[in-house]
Amino acid sequence: MTSDLNSLLPTLERIANALERMAPPAHKTNDLAAADAFVWQAENGYLQPVRNVNRIEIDLLQGIEQQKTILYNNTKRFTDGLPANNALLWGARGTGKSSIVKAMHAKINAEKAGALALVEIHREDIPTLPMLLHILEQSGRKTVLFCDDLSFDLQDESYKSLKAVLEGGIEGRPNNVIFYATSNRRHLMARDMIENERSTAINPSEAVEEKVSLSDRFGLWLGFHNISQDVYFEIIEGYAKEFGLDMPVDELHARAKEWTMTRGSRSGRVAWQFIQEIAGELGKPLG
Repeated sequence: MTSDLNSLLPTLERIANALERMAPPAHKTNDLAAADAFVWQAENGYLQPVRNVNRIEIDLLQGIEQQKTILYNNTKRFTDGLPANNALLWGARGTGKSSIVKAMHAKINAEKAGALALVEIHREDIPTLPMLLHILEQSGRKTVLFCDDLSFDLQDESYKSLKAVLEGGIEGRPNNVIFYATSNRRHLMARDMIENERSTAINPSEAVEEKVSLSDRFGLWLGFHNISQDVYFEIIEGYAKEFGLDMPVDELHARAKEWTMTRGSRSGRVAWQFIQEIAGELGKPLG
């Protein structure tokens, strides 16, 4: 009898291993205490912890002092349990909209460790906002919910989900969550789309209002605009000093100016890309 059982063991082990491989993966538990930053994975309802956030120190973000002050005050009030507004950061590409959100999160947590979580939701996952907000509300942790490059086209109906969450829905936004979004468009829609809606709709004013009123749900609007050459040079000099890039100022300015001509634009993003080029040439790591 014992020998018969022993002969069956290899077969039973193979069956057990096969069943284990066929079993669905174990459900991941969301834990807002696991990190200070997360990315929402809508397909499986999971908040993926981010150990090292890709960001720039807030003091290195130049030319946007007013925006930094306003966003800091709003975020600090929210963290302290006081009334605060959802924020829409809109304007030109590469002017620091997403950088300021990530840097502000780091600044608040540097003042009070673990005070604030940062959760990024991708624009295409906006329809899953109610599920995400339920998870964040249950955690109780103060959270900045961040959506980068938010915009909608005429056929997109997902903006209605966001409108209900920001204001007007039965549940609305939980008290421990604030929503920050960036966009190249002030009204989250391209101007030609708005004009097209006006010209083709039966009731143009109502049709346009339905689309652009989403931006009105953000109590705080911060505009980001193209920077002057002087500010661009200040950003370059600040980076060079911070990372110990030893190059004469005149040469640095000349190289930086030439870099903007090859890129066709002048912004904080272009300045950072230029600094990476110079650091690479000089053999200096950034970080």
